[in-house]
Amino acid sequence: MIDLYTAATPNGHKISIALEELALPYAVHELNLAASEQKQPWFLAINPNGRIPAIVDRDADDFAVFESGAILLYLAEKTGQLLPPDPKGRSRVIQWLMFQMGGIGPMMGQANVFFRYFLEKIQPAIDRYQGECKRLFRVLDGHLKEHEYLADDYSIADIANWAWVRTHRWSGIEIDDLPQLARWCRQIRSRPAVQRGISTPPSALDRDADGEQALKFAAEARRMVETGQSRDAGV
Repeated sequence: MIDLYTAATPNGHKISIALEELALPYAVHELNLAASEQKQPWFLAINPNGRIPAIVDRDADDFAVFESGAILLYLAEKTGQLLPPDPKGRSRVIQWLMFQMGGIGPMMGQANVFFRYFLEKIQPAIDRYQGECKRLFRVLDGHLKEHEYLADDYSIADIANWAWVRTHRWSGIEIDDLPQLARWCRQIRSRPAVQRGISTPPSALDRDADGEQALKFAAEARRMVETGQSRDAGV
Protein backbone atom coordinates (compact mmCIF):
# COMPACT_ATOMS: atom_id res chain seq x y z
CA MET A 1 0.00 0.00 0.00
CA ILE A 2 1.19 3.49 -0.90
CA ASP A 3 0.19 6.45 1.25
CA LEU A 4 -0.04 9.50 -1.02
CA TYR A 5 0.20 12.94 0.57
CA THR A 6 -1.06 15.35 -2.03
CA ALA A 7 -3.27 18.22 -3.13
CA ALA A 8 -5.11 19.14 -6.33
CA THR A 9 -2.11 20.62 -8.15
CA PRO A 10 -0.19 19.58 -11.27
CA ASN A 11 2.63 18.12 -9.17
CA GLY A 12 0.16 16.23 -7.02
CA HIS A 13 -1.73 14.90 -10.01
CA LYS A 14 1.46 13.52 -11.55
CA ILE A 15 1.58 10.96 -8.79
CA SER A 16 -2.10 10.03 -8.64
CA ILE A 17 -2.04 9.52 -12.43
CA ALA A 18 1.01 7.28 -12.16
CA LEU A 19 -0.51 5.25 -9.32
CA GLU A 20 -3.67 4.76 -11.38
CA GLU A 21 -1.70 3.78 -14.48
CA LEU A 22 0.39 1.32 -12.47
CA ALA A 23 -2.70 -0.10 -10.69
CA LEU A 24 -0.96 0.21 -7.33
CA PRO A 25 -3.17 0.27 -4.23
CA TYR A 26 -2.93 3.63 -2.49
CA ALA A 27 -4.58 5.77 0.13
CA VAL A 28 -5.01 9.49 -0.44
CA HIS A 29 -4.20 12.00 2.27
CA GLU A 30 -5.16 15.45 1.00
CA LEU A 31 -3.25 18.23 2.72
CA ASN A 32 -4.75 21.65 3.33
CA LEU A 33 -2.04 23.84 1.83
CA ALA A 34 -3.76 27.10 2.72
CA ALA A 35 -3.64 26.05 6.37
CA SER A 36 0.08 25.13 6.02
CA GLU A 37 -0.58 21.52 6.91
CA GLN A 38 2.45 20.63 4.79
CA LYS A 39 4.63 22.48 7.32
CA GLN A 40 3.48 20.46 10.31
CA PRO A 41 6.15 18.39 12.09
CA TRP A 42 4.47 15.09 11.24
CA PHE A 43 4.67 15.86 7.52
CA LEU A 44 8.19 17.29 7.70
CA ALA A 45 9.23 13.88 9.01
CA ILE A 46 8.10 12.51 5.62
CA ASN A 47 9.31 15.40 3.47
CA PRO A 48 11.82 17.73 5.15
CA ASN A 49 11.14 20.29 2.39
CA GLY A 50 7.51 20.64 3.45
CA ARG A 51 5.97 20.35 0.01
CA ILE A 52 3.55 18.05 -1.73
CA PRO A 53 3.51 15.43 -3.10
CA ALA A 54 5.17 12.76 -1.00
CA ILE A 55 4.58 9.05 -0.58
CA VAL A 56 5.21 6.41 2.04
CA ASP A 57 5.55 2.85 0.74
CA ARG A 58 4.07 0.72 3.52
CA ASP A 59 5.21 -2.45 1.72
CA ALA A 60 8.85 -1.31 1.84
CA ASP A 61 9.35 -0.66 5.56
CA ASP A 62 7.50 2.67 5.39
CA PHE A 63 9.99 4.09 2.90
CA ALA A 64 9.28 7.77 2.24
CA VAL A 65 9.91 9.52 -1.08
CA PHE A 66 9.50 13.22 -1.82
CA GLU A 67 9.91 15.36 -4.98
CA SER A 68 7.46 14.44 -7.73
CA GLY A 69 10.11 13.40 -10.25
CA ALA A 70 11.81 11.15 -7.72
CA ILE A 71 8.46 9.61 -6.81
CA LEU A 72 7.69 8.86 -10.45
CA LEU A 73 11.06 7.16 -10.87
CA TYR A 74 10.59 5.16 -7.67
CA LEU A 75 7.14 3.92 -8.69
CA ALA A 76 8.28 3.06 -12.22
CA GLU A 77 11.29 1.13 -10.92
CA LYS A 78 9.20 -0.58 -8.24
CA THR A 79 6.78 -1.94 -10.85
CA GLY A 80 8.98 -2.25 -13.93
CA GLN A 81 6.51 -0.14 -15.89
CA LEU A 82 6.46 3.27 -17.61
CA LEU A 83 10.29 3.30 -17.74
CA PRO A 84 12.30 1.19 -20.21
CA PRO A 85 14.93 -1.16 -18.75
CA ASP A 86 17.62 -0.47 -21.37
CA PRO A 87 20.04 2.42 -20.68
CA LYS A 88 19.18 4.45 -23.80
CA GLY A 89 15.43 4.09 -23.41
CA ARG A 90 15.66 4.90 -19.72
CA SER A 91 17.79 7.96 -20.49
CA ARG A 92 15.26 9.26 -23.03
CA VAL A 93 12.50 9.11 -20.44
CA ILE A 94 14.61 10.77 -17.76
CA GLN A 95 15.68 13.54 -20.16
CA TRP A 96 12.06 14.51 -20.80
CA LEU A 97 11.21 14.13 -17.12
CA MET A 98 14.01 16.58 -16.29
CA PHE A 99 12.70 18.87 -19.06
CA GLN A 100 9.48 19.15 -17.10
CA MET A 101 11.10 19.43 -13.69
CA GLY A 102 13.58 22.10 -14.76
CA GLY A 103 11.54 23.95 -17.39
CA ILE A 104 7.83 23.38 -17.89
CA GLY A 105 6.91 23.30 -14.20
CA PRO A 106 8.95 26.27 -12.96
CA MET A 107 8.13 28.49 -15.95
CA MET A 108 4.40 27.75 -15.85
CA GLY A 109 4.45 28.29 -12.10
CA GLN A 110 5.97 31.74 -12.55
CA ALA A 111 3.55 32.54 -15.39
CA ASN A 112 0.70 31.67 -13.03
CA VAL A 113 2.04 33.97 -10.34
CA PHE A 114 2.42 37.01 -12.56
CA PHE A 115 -0.56 36.40 -14.88
CA ARG A 116 -3.14 35.13 -12.38
CA TYR A 117 -2.18 35.89 -8.83
CA PHE A 118 -0.41 39.23 -8.50
CA LEU A 119 -2.89 42.07 -8.27
CA GLU A 120 -0.33 44.36 -9.86
CA LYS A 121 0.13 43.29 -13.47
CA ILE A 122 3.85 43.51 -14.24
CA GLN A 123 3.66 43.12 -17.99
CA PRO A 124 7.38 42.51 -18.67
CA ALA A 125 7.34 39.62 -16.19
CA ILE A 126 4.12 38.21 -17.68
CA ASP A 127 5.59 38.45 -21.17
CA ARG A 128 8.85 36.84 -20.07
CA TYR A 129 7.33 33.78 -18.42
CA GLN A 130 4.53 33.25 -20.92
CA GLY A 131 7.09 33.60 -23.70
CA GLU A 132 9.38 31.01 -22.15
CA CYS A 133 6.44 28.67 -21.63
CA LYS A 134 5.48 29.01 -25.26
CA ARG A 135 9.07 28.34 -26.32
CA LEU A 136 9.09 25.14 -24.27
CA PHE A 137 5.72 24.17 -25.73
CA ARG A 138 7.21 24.61 -29.21
CA VAL A 139 10.03 22.26 -28.22
CA LEU A 140 7.45 19.64 -27.24
CA ASP A 141 5.42 20.22 -30.39
CA GLY A 142 8.48 19.86 -32.62
CA HIS A 143 9.51 16.62 -30.95
CA LEU A 144 6.00 15.20 -31.10
CA LYS A 145 5.90 15.66 -34.88
CA GLU A 146 8.08 12.56 -35.11
CA HIS A 147 7.01 10.74 -31.96
CA GLU A 148 3.65 9.60 -30.62
CA TYR A 149 4.90 10.07 -27.07
CA LEU A 150 7.88 11.91 -25.66
CA ALA A 151 10.15 8.87 -25.31
CA ASP A 152 8.65 6.53 -27.93
CA ASP A 153 6.35 4.59 -25.58
CA TYR A 154 4.01 6.17 -23.04
CA SER A 155 6.00 6.79 -19.87
CA ILE A 156 6.39 8.80 -16.69
CA ALA A 157 7.81 11.58 -18.90
CA ASP A 158 4.42 12.00 -20.58
CA ILE A 159 2.62 11.95 -17.24
CA ALA A 160 4.89 14.62 -15.75
CA ASN A 161 4.73 17.01 -18.68
CA TRP A 162 1.03 16.51 -19.38
CA ALA A 163 -0.02 17.23 -15.80
CA TRP A 164 1.35 20.75 -16.28
CA VAL A 165 0.73 21.39 -19.99
CA ARG A 166 -2.96 20.57 -19.64
CA THR A 167 -3.30 23.72 -17.48
CA HIS A 168 -1.91 25.99 -20.20
CA ARG A 169 -4.92 28.31 -20.29
CA TRP A 170 -4.55 28.97 -16.56
CA SER A 171 -1.11 30.33 -17.43
CA GLY A 172 -2.62 32.46 -20.20
CA ILE A 173 -1.17 30.43 -23.08
CA GLU A 174 -2.95 28.88 -26.04
CA ILE A 175 -1.72 25.86 -27.99
CA ASP A 176 -4.04 25.99 -31.00
CA ASP A 177 -1.02 26.76 -33.19
CA LEU A 178 0.83 23.69 -31.88
CA PRO A 179 -1.13 20.82 -33.43
CA GLN A 180 1.08 17.96 -32.29
CA LEU A 181 1.12 19.18 -28.72
CA ALA A 182 -2.66 19.55 -28.82
CA ARG A 183 -2.98 16.02 -30.27
CA TRP A 184 -0.77 14.61 -27.51
CA CYS A 185 -2.78 16.44 -24.84
CA ARG A 186 -6.05 14.99 -26.13
CA GLN A 187 -4.58 11.52 -26.48
CA ILE A 188 -3.32 11.39 -22.91
CA ARG A 189 -6.48 12.94 -21.46
CA SER A 190 -8.52 10.13 -23.05
CA ARG A 191 -6.80 7.47 -20.91
CA PRO A 192 -9.13 6.24 -18.13
CA ALA A 193 -6.30 6.11 -15.58
CA VAL A 194 -5.41 9.72 -16.35
CA GLN A 195 -9.01 10.82 -15.87
CA ARG A 196 -9.10 9.07 -12.51
CA GLY A 197 -5.75 10.56 -11.55
CA ILE A 198 -6.72 14.18 -12.13
CA SER A 199 -9.76 13.62 -9.93
CA THR A 200 -7.62 12.38 -7.05
CA PRO A 201 -8.06 14.59 -5.21
CA PRO A 202 -10.74 16.50 -7.14
CA SER A 203 -9.51 19.77 -8.58
CA ALA A 204 -10.52 22.89 -6.74
CA LEU A 205 -11.30 24.30 -10.14
CA ASP A 206 -11.20 23.43 -13.82
CA ARG A 207 -7.93 25.08 -14.72
CA ASP A 208 -9.30 26.01 -18.13
CA ALA A 209 -12.28 27.85 -16.59
CA ASP A 210 -13.01 31.48 -16.01
CA GLY A 211 -15.64 32.98 -13.81
CA GLU A 212 -16.47 32.69 -10.13
CA GLN A 213 -14.50 29.50 -9.43
CA ALA A 214 -11.45 30.88 -11.17
CA LEU A 215 -11.62 34.11 -9.19
CA LYS A 216 -12.00 32.22 -5.92
CA PHE A 217 -9.06 29.92 -6.68
CA ALA A 218 -6.90 32.84 -7.79
CA ALA A 219 -7.71 34.78 -4.62
CA GLU A 220 -6.64 31.87 -2.42
CA ALA A 221 -3.51 31.32 -4.48
CA ARG A 222 -2.74 35.05 -4.25
CA ARG A 223 -2.82 34.82 -0.48
CA MET A 224 -0.48 31.86 -0.59
CA VAL A 225 1.91 33.78 -2.86
CA GLU A 226 1.90 36.68 -0.46
CA THR A 227 2.72 34.40 2.48
CA GLY A 228 5.34 32.40 0.58
CA GLN A 229 3.30 29.21 0.35
CA SER A 230 2.71 29.08 -3.41
CA ARG A 231 5.74 26.92 -4.15
CA ASP A 232 4.31 24.30 -1.83
CA ALA A 233 1.06 24.29 -3.75
CA GLY A 234 2.37 24.01 -7.30
CA VAL A 235 -0.16 26.63 -8.35
